[in-house]
Amino acid sequence: MTSDDVRTVRAGKHTVEVHRPDKVLFPGGDGSKEYTKGDLVDYYRSVAPFMLPHLRGRPLMLERHPDGITGPRFMQKNTPDSYPEWIGRVEVPKEGGTVCHTVCDDTATLLYLADQASLTLHRWLSRAGSVERPDRMVFDLDPAGDDDFAAVHEAARLLGELLDELNLPSALMTTGSRGLHVIVPLNGRHDFDEVRKFAKDVADTLVAGHPDQLTTAARKKDRGDRLYLDIQRNAYAQTAVAPFTVRAKPGAPVATPMAWTQLDDPGLDARRWTIADAVEQARSNPWAGVMAKGRALGPARRRLNALMPS
Repeated sequence: MTSDDVRTVRAGKHTVEVHRPDKVLFPGGDGSKEYTKGDLVDYYRSVAPFMLPHLRGRPLMLERHPDGITGPRFMQKNTPDSYPEWIGRVEVPKEGGTVCHTVCDDTATLLYLADQASLTLHRWLSRAGSVERPDRMVFDLDPAGDDDFAAVHEAARLLGELLDELNLPSALMTTGSRGLHVIVPLNGRHDFDEVRKFAKDVADTLVAGHPDQLTTAARKKDRGDRLYLDIQRNAYAQTAVAPFTVRAKPGAPVATPMAWTQLDDPGLDARRWTIADAVEQARSNPWAGVMAKGRALGPARRRLNALMPS
C-alpha cells in the first residue's frame, strides 16, 4: 500500500490512519449518490459531537462491510486484539462465558471504526457498569411494505399520544431503513425483564385499540398488512441502531433524531437524511434535552394498568 492509499486524521490525542480513503463503499446509480470511505470518515468526524453522547459507555455491535454495501457483511461483537489499546472495551457476561465489546467514547474511536468499514453501529440500551438495567426503551415501528410510510406515521402518532398519557417523555428517530424508532429515556433502575414487559403492555394496549392497523405478531405471516410494533430490542444483549449511525443502504442514509413537530413534514420517510445533510439536522438539536429526562416506570405502570383491556 502506497502513502497515497493512507490518509491520517488527528482526533484529540490520537492520530487515525484511514486506509484507501477513495474506496467506494456506497456505489452510485438509480438516483443515489456515490460515497467513499473518506466520505464516511468525514461524516463521522463532523457528527461526532452530536453522536458520542448516545454511544459513550455502551457496548457496541459493529456492522462491517469491508467491500462496501454490495459485498458481504459481518457482525462483530468481540473486540479484536489488533485494535489499539486506547479504544474502550467492556466485558459482559453471556451464557457460558463473556464477550468483550467495543465502546466508543471519543472521536478517534469513531474514526477508527469507520476505517474498519464499520458502517453501522448497533448499541446496547444499557451502559457498562449497569448492563442489566437499561436507560432506554425502544419501540421499532416496522411497516408491512417498504412503501407504506403512512402507516409508520400514524403508528408514531398513536404511540406518542399514549406515552404522553402515561407522562413518559419520548423521542423520534428515523431508522435509515424502513421505519421509525420511538425512544423513551429511563432512569436505569429497572431490569430488562421489567422494561420489556412494560413495552409489551404498551404495544398490546395500542393493538387492542387499533387491531386492523397494528400488530405485535413476531411472525411475518401472521401480520398481514399491519404495522409491526417491535419491542424485541428491549432485552439483555440486544441492540438498536445508534442515533446518527449510517445504514448500509444506497445513498448512505442515516438513522437520524427528529423532533415530534417534524413528523408531519411532507418529505419525511425512513431515509429522509443521509450523510450529506444529517449533520445539519443534528445542529437543530431535535431532541432538546429529552434524553436527560429519564423516568422511573412505577407511575407510568399504574396509569397503563388503568388503560389496559381487561
